[in-house]
Amino acid sequence: MSFSSNVKQLVLLLIVGIFLLLGYVHYSFFNERLNGVWFEASNRDIPVDEDQRNTRLLYKQPSVLVGRTDVMAVTPWLAPIIWEGTFDPDLIDIIYKSMNLTIATTVFAVGKYVRFLRDFLETAEKHFMVDFNVRYYVFTDRPDDVPSVNMSQGRHLSVIQVPGSNRWQEISARRMEIIQTAIERQISREADYIFCLDVDSKFHARWGAESLGRLVAVIHPWFYQATRDHFTYERRPASTAYIPMDEGDYYYAGAVFGGFVEDVYTLAKVCRNQLEEDARNSIEAAWQEESHLNRYLLYNKPSKLLSPEYQWDDTKTKTNEVKVIRFSTVIKNYAEIRPNV
Repeated sequence: MSFSSNVKQLVLLLIVGIFLLLGYVHYSFFNERLNGVWFEASNRDIPVDEDQRNTRLLYKQPSVLVGRTDVMAVTPWLAPIIWEGTFDPDLIDIIYKSMNLTIATTVFAVGKYVRFLRDFLETAEKHFMVDFNVRYYVFTDRPDDVPSVNMSQGRHLSVIQVPGSNRWQEISARRMEIIQTAIERQISREADYIFCLDVDSKFHARWGAESLGRLVAVIHPWFYQATRDHFTYERRPASTAYIPMDEGDYYYAGAVFGGFVEDVYTLAKVCRNQLEEDARNSIEAAWQEESHLNRYLLYNKPSKLLSPEYQWDDTKTKTNEVKVIRFSTVIKNYAEIRPNV
């Protein structure tokens, strides 16, 4: 009985070994064949079928040496923080461009802020989501002053008229309401992702698909090295934007936020409701919609953070951690462009 049992085990092991060997030979044969097609094509100028070409993702092999050790590249809840040197732009583009995505971009050019729109759009056409479908939505009270800018194929601009105001704080506070309404009426049918950006800014370098995520925020350039006790959160309990002194992850800039259209819709709706509740109680958060944005993102964690590369301030000296400035707020005279300063 013992001898028979041992024989059965040996036979079983032999059968398993044969199947493993056949699998290895099959894999090696077709892998080498595919590589051979590419080798022959590159050395003999033999045309390769485009579909076959697209099945191969050619990029640098990942290594433990790839990445950054001088900055925090992941949050405590394991969301990536995007810095130069933490992603492969070629691989990212190959993956996302095959999805035929459309990215909505909202920008408010109200009052004298319309003067910043040309630089915003012209630099966006050079650096923002190049070769992707992009739809710009410009909210302005001066539609006749919107400049004509040449758009690349697959990129479009829509002008949506909104009322002006004698208080810049009111314009800022109504931003969430207008974004929510625009998503309901139009954007939800026309885009997959959305970014909400400030118009008094310019693009300087690549801003690509590495920034896409379910819910995306940017770390404020003036606070990325600060501790939470220095964050300018709304600290009054009477406001719906209130954040206690012992809470907070990062301080997020209101100039940039984005993600899936449906996730940004929820964000805008919640912030709008909180802004309106504060208004009924005669209280205005310290930094209007930015305060409410920070409150929302504290309890609804972003799935991806963008480093200050994606929202620098031209009045701030560049630091060693920032290898490239992709998007920045321009220097301006607030007393001249804001109606009540």
